[in-house]
Amino acid sequence: MKHLEEVADIQKGHEALNQDRITVGLATCGISAGADKTLEKLHEKGLLIPIETVGCAGMCHAEPIVTVRQNGVFSIYGHVTEDKVDMLVAAINENRVCQELFLGHALEEIDYYKKQKRLLMSNCGRINPLSIEQYISAGGYAGLINTLKKKPEEVTTEVLASGLRGRGGAGFPTGKKWQLIRQQPGKRMLVCNGDEGDPGAFMNRVTMESDPFRLIEGMTIAAYAIESEEAIIYTRAEYPLAIKTLQEALKIAEEKNLLGKDILGVKGFNLKIRIMKGAGAFVCGEETALIRSVMGFRGQPRFKPPFPAQSGIYGRPTNINNVSTLSLVAVIMSMGASEFAKIGTEKSKGTAMICLAGKVKRTGVVEVPIGISIRELVFDIGGGVVEGTKFKAVQAGGPAGGCISEQYLDTPLDYESLQALGAIMGSGGMIVLNDQACMVDVAKYFMTFTSGESCGKCTPCREGTTRMLEILDKITKGLGTNEDLDMLKILCNYVKENSLCGLGQAAPNPVLSTLKQFEHEYRVHIDKKECPSHACKNLLTYTITDKCIGCGNCTRHCPVNAISGKLKEKHVIDHDKCVRCGACFEACAFDAIERK
Repeated sequence: MKHLEEVADIQKGHEALNQDRITVGLATCGISAGADKTLEKLHEKGLLIPIETVGCAGMCHAEPIVTVRQNGVFSIYGHVTEDKVDMLVAAINENRVCQELFLGHALEEIDYYKKQKRLLMSNCGRINPLSIEQYISAGGYAGLINTLKKKPEEVTTEVLASGLRGRGGAGFPTGKKWQLIRQQPGKRMLVCNGDEGDPGAFMNRVTMESDPFRLIEGMTIAAYAIESEEAIIYTRAEYPLAIKTLQEALKIAEEKNLLGKDILGVKGFNLKIRIMKGAGAFVCGEETALIRSVMGFRGQPRFKPPFPAQSGIYGRPTNINNVSTLSLVAVIMSMGASEFAKIGTEKSKGTAMICLAGKVKRTGVVEVPIGISIRELVFDIGGGVVEGTKFKAVQAGGPAGGCISEQYLDTPLDYESLQALGAIMGSGGMIVLNDQACMVDVAKYFMTFTSGESCGKCTPCREGTTRMLEILDKITKGLGTNEDLDMLKILCNYVKENSLCGLGQAAPNPVLSTLKQFEHEYRVHIDKKECPSHACKNLLTYTITDKCIGCGNCTRHCPVNAISGKLKEKHVIDHDKCVRCGACFEACAFDAIERK
């Protein structure tokens, strides 16, 4: 596969993807749901149809996912746990659809996918992640072929014309970033930032595990454009499957002359990609902290300028893009900048991978055109909040993002609109909250995360986040005052304006956005010493009412023996012993326990 023509020939054939076969999604989400056991049992059945592993299709709520192509009919099945394999195999042997597990004959038939637009994820859950033949058959490396027909500066111009903005959070134009580093002398370095640390975000992991060659192709194109011969994929050690998959994919690409020296026979086009594992520090998502970590130092940011494009790893000009950004580069160079620019909004082009997590029915990873409304994301794709509850808010952008209430559900998902609400696109995490969530407690959760992850280098972030956490903790315990609330607002603005890096500057966002849209909840905690959502356990009181029939079920469930009473007589809770865990409230079948 040393010549462009050979790659082009493979792209013409889709035989491997259209033949009869059974696939099992074996990414991290599938394995956590028992897909490895499902695969093992399928192999034991001696089926004549080939069985193959694929990556994550994004439909995490339906894992384990199995697809069957048999006699030209393609069927998608969900929740195929080990105990349901016999049911599925019986249907396969009888050449019929297993209705009990059936989701659809195509992704487009499934509600979860109807409003998605899969450019980055078109291969996820479809191809074997480590089959370069399948990747090429599905159109892979068309972008690199088109790239090699242009000069490096022309590729940079093409990416700039596409309107692609960095998918790591800030949304800086990718082509402009490449132009800046091209102006610098010396040996340039390319870094892929795969260190996603936001709670509830795992888009990068899905790409690295399910479609590694797309990332490698995008990095190869980027390296050609900025004329770099050395690249690093920086990710966290907590992603063992992603790291293993990438390591094997890099070896395969080198064997096929898609990496290394004189790539695809183009003399002088050389690229070596290596993987570096970080220790999982959230601050290493910031460019300058990541650079220090790569060089073996403690991950801490520094003042800019100089910017990484001017002086990065060991003083060399360094370009840093995240996984989704570089993977989209391969898409753009395949479909063309003008076609890509037709998707999205005027200022934000293309698609975005979003992680839907929290109290939503259909959790998982989705890819949508930028500009889709938050309502469509949560309700049309995610299916709305879990049964028996009401929608309250979404937390967009992780610890650096903010909360968006119900009144803003029709806000389009783009950089400017979210920023106007005190949130950010971030890397794509979106946590759905229902009416059981306390917004003060949500702010406390993210501040706990941010203060714990602060690198400690600058005082505003180190001390400011700690003091904000202390105030939030006081409020959730019913000890807060109006003076505390005033001080919280002052601290938020001070930390935002004076922290060294972008992560510290954005740390107050969850607090500021909840104060802006849910200040009444803060007031109830302070003035009435109550939590309207019954989430702050220090403010809860459990009392057994006259409905009690003395069954003793609450006594058996209490972990601290705080409930006493005789059989068939009303029981009593000792509030001095009670730890407010709610076990008795959940266990009572007669609604005899009142929670205030």
